Amino acid sequence: MPLDLEEQEHLDNFKDFWKRYGKLLTGLLTAILLTYAAYSGWQWWKNNQAMEASKLYGTMLGAVTKGDKEQTYRAVDDLQNQFGRTTYAAMSSLIGAKIAADAGDGAKAMTYLRWASTKASDSAYVGVAKMRLVAQLLEQGGDAALAEADQLLKEKPVSGFEALWLERRGDWYLSQQKIAEARTSYQAAWKMMLQAKELPDESRRLLKVKLDAVGGV
Repeated sequence: MPLDLEEQEHLDNFKDFWKRYGKLLTGLLTAILLTYAAYSGWQWWKNNQAMEASKLYGTMLGAVTKGDKEQTYRAVDDLQNQFGRTTYAAMSSLIGAKIAADAGDGAKAMTYLRWASTKASDSAYVGVAKMRLVAQLLEQGGDAALAEADQLLKEKPVSGFEALWLERRGDWYLSQQKIAEARTSYQAAWKMMLQAKELPDESRRLLKVKLDAVGGV
């Protein structure tokens, strides 16, 4: 059926529009579809990673319950190597570090803490790992360990860990027998802790003991 003049005009206008902008519109549509496909694939990959990591994390917890240190360490290593972007890797690293420290293996404990302090996907785990690593380094002692602890404490505190950062700096000063500097750091940490209601009471009690030891508030 032949087109009337108005329909023919619309068709000609569409052809002209498509000739001028067709490639651009096709490119934009392709880009949108590719972006959506990439996002969907990324979401699937993350969900799959989390599911597999949770299984391995469960295996690690079972090994912890049985007191099997070697299986625990293997699970922690696998979580770091295979699922390092998940929170399970960070959580397992902190657990592995605690088990190693309790077993007297400070070197392994610090290896796990160093991993979590630099590669954990959640800043909260980064903060915990750094504070535990500093404590472990101070306990080890020696010039190299104290220098590493000093360097960590010079970094910008992880948000929410400012008071604990100051407390650890006080610990560092105390290890150097710098009592006045330790007292100043502890006092600053105490002031922050009184305002930080989210911190457990145990943290305040421990800091109060340290403050009393260097001359009080």
